[in-house]
Amino acid sequence: MNGEQLSLYDIEYEKFKITKPIRLIEFFAGYGSQALALKYLEVPFEHWKTCEWAIKSIQAYKDIHFTDKGIELNSKRTKEEMVEFLYQKGISSNYNEPMTKEQIQRLSEEQLKTIIKNIAITHNLVNIQQVKGKDLEIVETNKYDYILTYSFPCQDLSLAGKGKGMSDTSTRSGMLWEVERILQECKDLGELPQVLLMENVPQVHSQDNLPDFNKWKLRLEELGYNNYFQDLIATDYGIPQTRNRCFMVSILGEYSYTFPKPIPLKLKLKDMLEDEVDEKYYLSDKQIKDIQSWNAYEKPLENMEKVDKTNISPTLTTRSGAYAAGMILIKNATKKGYLEATEGDGIDISSRMEHHRGTVQKDKIQTLTTSGGNDRGVVINPLKGISGKSWQFEQQVYDENGSARTLKASEGSGNIPKVANDLRIRKLTPKEAGRLMGVKDEDIDKISLSDSAKYHIFGDAIVINVLMAIFKEMLWNYHIIVK
Repeated sequence: MNGEQLSLYDIEYEKFKITKPIRLIEFFAGYGSQALALKYLEVPFEHWKTCEWAIKSIQAYKDIHFTDKGIELNSKRTKEEMVEFLYQKGISSNYNEPMTKEQIQRLSEEQLKTIIKNIAITHNLVNIQQVKGKDLEIVETNKYDYILTYSFPCQDLSLAGKGKGMSDTSTRSGMLWEVERILQECKDLGELPQVLLMENVPQVHSQDNLPDFNKWKLRLEELGYNNYFQDLIATDYGIPQTRNRCFMVSILGEYSYTFPKPIPLKLKLKDMLEDEVDEKYYLSDKQIKDIQSWNAYEKPLENMEKVDKTNISPTLTTRSGAYAAGMILIKNATKKGYLEATEGDGIDISSRMEHHRGTVQKDKIQTLTTSGGNDRGVVINPLKGISGKSWQFEQQVYDENGSARTLKASEGSGNIPKVANDLRIRKLTPKEAGRLMGVKDEDIDKISLSDSAKYHIFGDAIVINVLMAIFKEMLWNYHIIVK
């Protein structure tokens, strides 16, 4: 598969297996995708440490994995003391930078107390730049298997980003080198996690970023790890979303690791949709009339089920601007005058009501992606007469039986993928976005955030099913039955 690493270690070293109780450490934790994967596998583990600075993600992590029961905090802190505490911790409200003291001061006392409580409950170290090796409290590695996961920011690596790379910590993606520092400090203290699990966009090992990626692997080898990396796509592990990500498993000592084999995809995008959807998720009548008024072709949107035969959702994305992740067109919208599409042709619908006609690449799968800048790409590629060029699209429309694009995390509702039913176009609901990330409904329902915040955290996460498959390869001889 793309990005697969072949190594003599596979021959020389025995396969790694987890035989001790697991203590999980999640850097850039989000809402805890790795923890959910172990939970869904019914593997006992401890939430040993998290490291997440975004207050919305901290809230979601607490909601899913913990309750407030039995938690007692110091109620004698003044507001000024709480502000100072959170300022020193380095919390963030926008995922990009720490809040200033003035911004924290504007929060109510109740909000401050909630954030402090959430940090305590989730064993959160908050800002990775302030974490020391001793803070991980890695002890008694003869009794415990420590798994440290690090899904460091991809904004400066992804195709949608600004291409700054990960050369140093001046970029978001350069936070990788904070992980290096912390691991070195752990080694100096005499104890390292036995397993490291990295996740990022495939561009982490692209031509531009390969020197830094190789440098990172070399540093891990110097620390005593054997590294195995591979690009895995969610459609190969049971989720109809074309989310393609690079994973690297690093094992401490003379052990090898083999990535999981793909399984047949049984679900379609429409299987992830809710039966009943609130009216607030639908576009206005005016927007629908604008689509109907197109005059470039006689029948707008007819036979859109021919556009995408993959039955897959494109990648869900996180982004920081008012850009649409795309719209999904429900199959049976056939009564109100549509754009005629011939076999093999496709239509893109953008927020500016532009439209293009092109040949569908049936071997290609679109992804719902996370990105920090303008998303460039071609939904139906190549467009007739424009072969080989990239176009910037907004608000693409997809057949419910077809592929969904990569989900985007966004601060505004304009970024959310859309679904159309009889020319009634709507956004994906937060629950649908969560399902496309492999999160179960009962866990989605626990999250006490706004819709826009939910879209962001789902677009910024890891598909649970892929993580489950990765962990299973370490658990094949575990002392409990893994379902």
